[in-house]
Amino acid sequence: MMKTRQVLLSKASLHHHVIAKSSLLVEASSRGMMESRRNFSQQLQHLRKQNETVSSEAPEETISASNEYHPSLNDFVAFCKRRGFAYQGSSLYGGLSGSFDYGPIGSQLKKNLKDLWWKDFVELRRDCVGIDTPIILHPKVWEKSGHIGNFTDPLVTCLTCHSRFEVENLLKRQQNPASMEVISKMETAQEKIAWMNNNSSQVDCPCDKKSNSWDKIRNFDMLFKTMYGPVEKEENTAYLRPETAQGIFINFNNVITTSRKRLPLGIGQIGKAFRNEISPRDFIFRTREFEQMELEYFCHPSTSSDYFKYWVNFCYEWLLKIGLRKENVRIYTKTKDLAHYSKETSDIEYLFPFGWSEIWGIANRTDYDLQAHAQPSKKKDRHTFEYVDPQTNERYVPHVVEPSAGVDRVLFALLYDAYNVEEVPGEEEKRVVLKIHPDLAPYKFAVFPLQKKPVELMQKAEEIYNKLSTVVATDYDVSPSIGVLYRRHDEIGTPYCITVDHQTLKDNTVTIRDRDTMKQIRLSCDELLNNPQHLLKNSPFQSA
Repeated sequence: MMKTRQVLLSKASLHHHVIAKSSLLVEASSRGMMESRRNFSQQLQHLRKQNETVSSEAPEETISASNEYHPSLNDFVAFCKRRGFAYQGSSLYGGLSGSFDYGPIGSQLKKNLKDLWWKDFVELRRDCVGIDTPIILHPKVWEKSGHIGNFTDPLVTCLTCHSRFEVENLLKRQQNPASMEVISKMETAQEKIAWMNNNSSQVDCPCDKKSNSWDKIRNFDMLFKTMYGPVEKEENTAYLRPETAQGIFINFNNVITTSRKRLPLGIGQIGKAFRNEISPRDFIFRTREFEQMELEYFCHPSTSSDYFKYWVNFCYEWLLKIGLRKENVRIYTKTKDLAHYSKETSDIEYLFPFGWSEIWGIANRTDYDLQAHAQPSKKKDRHTFEYVDPQTNERYVPHVVEPSAGVDRVLFALLYDAYNVEEVPGEEEKRVVLKIHPDLAPYKFAVFPLQKKPVELMQKAEEIYNKLSTVVATDYDVSPSIGVLYRRHDEIGTPYCITVDHQTLKDNTVTIRDRDTMKQIRLSCDELLNNPQHLLKNSPFQSA
């Protein structure tokens, strides 16, 4: 079952040019290209005035994009399983809710995504470094950060079917027009909870029993508890981290003193996080165990808002660079319902089959976290996170801008966006092709012998495979039908398929087939093997 997707672009696109200017200015500052702090401040003030003008004068605008066909969520999940991207976790024992295993193709794609993020957000930047902190931190970390006792979701239970729901998600699933109209006007979670408390009889359970009888709303703790050590007692209680950020904050002084870096400075980390979600759903979008790509960018308090704009733009442009289509991505700036630590927040959202949903959050966390960890239980344990500017001797607690992306959510968006169904000239059946960016493709090349005999075809194909696979990810396969192999690699996103045929044995050339156009050309083995990366960056089919 296919469905048509109508795309609406957000108002955020109207602010894009201002954010872009902010990006250039901030980047210049971080590289020491400004003549002085005073000059930098003057330019920032001018930029802020520009932004205020755009915010007040820009009309609300929606742009309707051309219709495209995309699979339903169920069909897409089936495709991901069939092609080895992701399977239901613990499926041998009936599956585990909110748990998925990445297969051979999915795990390589996921690795490529993380590697590309690490390269662009850490390795290639002079103002960023990396870190790797444990999943289990000292319990006081979560006490000081405010997670213990506060990291909760409002939970409500249906008294008929005993299903449990997170309140906001339950209200989103309402079908009653009168209730939907009222709910749509509510902007904050507090408003929705208060309304349900007073109008629970107007809320229908999604179950088949059509119940509208509910238990009282209560807060559900989303922290996963465990025991640290051999003795199970209260003082040994520990937690699986709900975010990777806190491991960065508590290491700020360590990184500053050992890295010989100055502010502004970003500290990046990729790692697992755990949240005991009430209702994990929508495939790999919302799970209880997930992975984050987080950067904490420490800067002077006076520049945090401008770095915030910079990182919103940088992350947005990065998503477009790695293959997401502009019409399916938007920036949503929150004005209400901000996290307790956030001064300003923007979410980058993708148009999933279930609607617009966040894949990347950028928050100006100010000095909330550093100040929280600086407050000791005892005076002798006091920490300081003051930074001393080596040029001005100014002392200040840095503010932090946090671009935080969910690996699984970005991966989901990339897969769904790349999924295409196309007519094939001369064939009745349509083909599925995953037009994913070559840098992310699980395999860059696939090598096939046209036939198993003569044996020289197999030997030549294996020789090419052995040489290619030492440089780039390459698959090797043998089948009576080359067409079947082409279709498989179309569906898993392999940019180029190489066929070794009888002519190869005569003139040392191979047939190379392009995934997106299905065009084929002859290419010498020497040109292929001497620089395969060049072919990935500069398609030989552009002039074909």
